[in-house]
Amino acid sequence: LFFKESKFNDDSIIILDLNMPIMDGIEVIRKLSNNNSKASLILMSGYDMGVLHSAEKLACAHGLEIMTSVMKPIQLDKLLSVLVNHRDNLGTTSDTTKGEQYVPTANDLLSAIEHDQLLLHFQPQVDIQTGLMIGAEVLVRWLHPKHGLLFPDVFIELAETSGLMGQLTSRVLDLAITRCSYQKQKGYKLPLSVNVSANNISSLELPEELNDKIRVQQLDPSELTIEITESALMGELVTSLDILTRLRMKGFALSIDDFGTGFSSLSQLHRVPFNELKIDKSFVMQMDVDSEAKAIVKTCIMLGHELNMRVVAEGVETDAALSLLKNMGCDVVQGYHISRPMSEQDFDLWIKDNPYKFDLPEANLQSSLM
Repeated sequence: LFFKESKFNDDSIIILDLNMPIMDGIEVIRKLSNNNSKASLILMSGYDMGVLHSAEKLACAHGLEIMTSVMKPIQLDKLLSVLVNHRDNLGTTSDTTKGEQYVPTANDLLSAIEHDQLLLHFQPQVDIQTGLMIGAEVLVRWLHPKHGLLFPDVFIELAETSGLMGQLTSRVLDLAITRCSYQKQKGYKLPLSVNVSANNISSLELPEELNDKIRVQQLDPSELTIEITESALMGELVTSLDILTRLRMKGFALSIDDFGTGFSSLSQLHRVPFNELKIDKSFVMQMDVDSEAKAIVKTCIMLGHELNMRVVAEGVETDAALSLLKNMGCDVVQGYHISRPMSEQDFDLWIKDNPYKFDLPEANLQSSLM
């Protein structure tokens, strides 16, 4: 009766104990899913961490939003931190007005791609040992003339289902190359990481097309790191391997993104010539309270180094996480603890005000950015 009558909205938060006398937490998760709940869940349990992890994965498979999962007895300061972060993140969603969220069509998105409505935001990547910025990941945004700044949660799924993901990614690559050219004009080189879709790595022409665009701007391929998720490699492996190997031969860096979340991580590392491994943020964000997540992160770092790969940790949000990663020997970090993604204008200001690591002397960079 409770689930039939309750109407959880997008701002609802449910703190759910897996061990309850009348209905256990797994049953609650199932009923929330059946009722299309949009509430955010905090899972807690006195069972071992393996049970808690399984419940979290089950909730995600049902399409529910998980804020965090914690072992009992719960630490109030940890719970408060999660709630504060959730409150702060409410302002970063793509809702531009109160009421219903804008739902674009495929034609809307195609028009955005063709009429320069896409732009980039930048999240710095920092050398964990020196504290110096060594690159940035670019993240696409849609500046809609009526609905304002739209985040990827509004249009990425649309791009995938409508067959526009290839065109969207190509446009993002063009914008990233333009940014690299701008940086060169300013007198410095800062590598940028771009996530490439499965559609793009099914095109045998990609290495030549990307190399031509880079050379026209008189740039070096090393200024772009191509990020590929494990799921993007689940298609035609022979074609993907052909394309990715030629990208490496032309000098582009290859990064396996969201490592640890797919089903064939080790086989992909063995087959594809990656030179960077990005640990998925779901592990990084839990490792200060979850011994299993901590062990996974540590193992990923060791594995990456054994394979002569640079290891990047995503989702670094606390001093504790940063300290753990530094002690584990991680190479590069990114996340809200360093900086949230920024507009291009804010990124230029951030470069001026923060430590950095570039190919050119500091004096040249400072004068070029004034």
